[in-house]
Amino acid sequence: MLKVAVLVSGGGTNLQAIIDSMATGKITNAEIVTVISNNKNAYALERAEKAEIPAKCVSPKDYESRELFNKALLEAVEESGADLIVLAGFLVVIPQEMIEKYRNRIINVHPSLIPSFCGTGYYGLKVHEAALERGVRVSGATVHFVDEGTDTGPIILQKAVEVLDGDTPQLLQKRIMERAEWVILPMAIDLIANGKLEVKDGKVISK
Repeated sequence: MLKVAVLVSGGGTNLQAIIDSMATGKITNAEIVTVISNNKNAYALERAEKAEIPAKCVSPKDYESRELFNKALLEAVEESGADLIVLAGFLVVIPQEMIEKYRNRIINVHPSLIPSFCGTGYYGLKVHEAALERGVRVSGATVHFVDEGTDTGPIILQKAVEVLDGDTPQLLQKRIMERAEWVILPMAIDLIANGKLEVKDGKVISK
């Protein structure tokens, strides 16, 4: 059974998609052992509570230095015994030590088709604003492993979503969440939980 730690900062809609997918059997051989948020007011913590999943807040505001926060975050993950870390809208830079310790065991969902509209400064609505400004006809979401760069790790899954005339950043964000993020994030967890993929030469291959 794959033990999963989900790291969140806000509403936790992707967390909910994972919880629901486990309940309906879309994700098999996996369980969420902890939900960690950097924001004590994150609704994601309430979602975890309702699903009877252990949850806690580890906030940089509660520590004198970034080093101490990074240490506490790593300890919280280690204590849970997690095999896989899922970043589901986690707006904090992942500590170097965590990336090294959990190499190819941290995944992130990004609301664009990487390499478009990704990297430093591209998060949340900013991604969709940039896509609409550029006039793309197709956007989507990507699930990838996390490495030292920003949105540069090996790509696991991508799903395209049509951009419609009259889209606002909010409308596009909602459509990409519903049709792409909530689909491919659970799918990626299921593939990992069942040993269906591996990273070779910096690329993800099916087993």
